[in-house]
Amino acid sequence: MSDSKAKNQALNEIKPVLSSPPMSDHEKLDLYQLELLFIAWVTPLLEAVAAARGRTREVCDQLDRASLSALLNTAEGNGKRQRPVRAKFFDDARGSATECAGCLDALVAKRAVTEERILDGKRILVRIVSILCALVDRFDTPGQLKDEPRENPLNIFPEPQRVVSYLTKKSRTRTRRNRA
Repeated sequence: MSDSKAKNQALNEIKPVLSSPPMSDHEKLDLYQLELLFIAWVTPLLEAVAAARGRTREVCDQLDRASLSALLNTAEGNGKRQRPVRAKFFDDARGSATECAGCLDALVAKRAVTEERILDGKRILVRIVSILCALVDRFDTPGQLKDEPRENPLNIFPEPQRVVSYLTKKSRTRTRRNRA
């Protein structure tokens, strides 16, 4: 089996970073496990870059914060009940994951690491971002779940509109003329 196939197969198998069984709902998400996997992957990279002494401290700090932000926004968003609020947290997590990819690119641009060194991390991030995009679409778009009726976008079968004329309708309120 080639080296790239082995790496792709390893990424396809999500192995939990934590050995204990999931206790909370967010821990059951494959997305959450992927984000933990990314943090476990990026931590040795951050330690190696920090030991190399260069002008990369800010990028490393930002990468560390963004990876934690993605994880924490996913956990918090999964705990929210209102759909727009959930979508906002998942969208924030997506932004943080994309920021992680940008930080990895910055480390390559600063010649702190090679492109080959960050490929596995970028593969994990692509999966994370794609799942988050689907979650944002699911919770941000009305009618995606069975509890909300879909609007008829093509208006093929329009509902008949009721015309109310206030001139012909009799008022149910009493006026002075009506009192006799």
